[in-house]
Amino acid sequence: MLDLAEELHRWIAEGREFAVATVVAVGGSAPRGPGAALAVDRAGTVIGSVSGGCVEGAVYDLCLASLRTGEGVLERFGYSDEDAFAVGLTCGGTIDVLVTPVAAQAGSVLASALAAAARKEPVALARVARGPAELLGNALLVGPDGTFEGGLGGHPDLDRTAADEARALLEAGRTGTVDVSVGGAGGGSSRTESGGGAHCPGGLTLLVESNVPPPRMIVFGAIDFAAALARAGKFLGYHVTVCDARPVFATRARFPDADEVVVDWPHRYLRHTGTDARTVLCVLTHDAKFDVPLLKEALRRPAAFIGAMGSRRTHEDRNRRLRAEGVTERELARLRSPVGLDLGARTPEETALSIVAEIVAARRGGTGVPLTGSGTPIHRGSIVFSR
Repeated sequence: MLDLAEELHRWIAEGREFAVATVVAVGGSAPRGPGAALAVDRAGTVIGSVSGGCVEGAVYDLCLASLRTGEGVLERFGYSDEDAFAVGLTCGGTIDVLVTPVAAQAGSVLASALAAAARKEPVALARVARGPAELLGNALLVGPDGTFEGGLGGHPDLDRTAADEARALLEAGRTGTVDVSVGGAGGGSSRTESGGGAHCPGGLTLLVESNVPPPRMIVFGAIDFAAALARAGKFLGYHVTVCDARPVFATRARFPDADEVVVDWPHRYLRHTGTDARTVLCVLTHDAKFDVPLLKEALRRPAAFIGAMGSRRTHEDRNRRLRAEGVTERELARLRSPVGLDLGARTPEETALSIVAEIVAARRGGTGVPLTGSGTPIHRGSIVFSR
């Protein structure tokens, strides 16, 4: 739901009542994951998507029915072998969709969540996706410091447990499901990120949506490949910074798609800027005087992906220099070099595509091999965490 925050916040400000359908679980092959949402107002205006088109019509009708009754509903959609024209996912998977009516008022937890997300504030919204019917859709809004408003309708200890789990997902920038015990603290919990999640008998399954700033992509080297990579990075939703020590090359005119263009020595800039477990670092300078001090710093910092451009000969020489600077084999193992998947890329745009393809594969656990004839799943299974 939070991915539609700006538009839905505007709807509330205009006094429009609407219903939101949110994917809370997926099974098998499904086009969109938990958190994907579709909203319908009383006039029939629709925004968003829950399935890429497979079941949108049926979900639209559920939203209108929810607006009429004022009640939420949890519905499962899947492919019907008996009737290929029945409402369902032709890709063969299943999705569980939670439909919640939202009143035209600014004081509800959902309205507060939408307002915070529209302001780009980091918040997590936890909603009951499975459990007793009277609790379905109940919501908790959790801030980065663990404070929360709203309630799930059970025990105060349950709210505190849920808030702790939601905060953990918020810190990781993840959306997923959490199973918690109705009995309160000490009952245990398990977390499934971006996946279905098994229902806890006698407990609740919560969908936790995290609203966080976009992840950073820092591109070092103000070359034509960097301009193409900045465009691709923005397309994928990154906050893109281009950094180069040469002011004649690092200009806003040359990199109009970047959010920031920084003139500084790359290693010095990296040393004084923030990175986290979602940050992507792409080193396109392929010049030892820039690469070695930069990568020595990068390989010791938190980052999701560290890639460096260059020939295989450049790669071997760079590794030798990094070892001489004290970089360990474990640190070197984090480096993806030469960066990019083997697409036969030649142009800057093709090269940028090969690089972001490897970034996506690393993020989602993909193999990078053609789907034709591979037998690998198109939509990856969930990653399950427990405590």
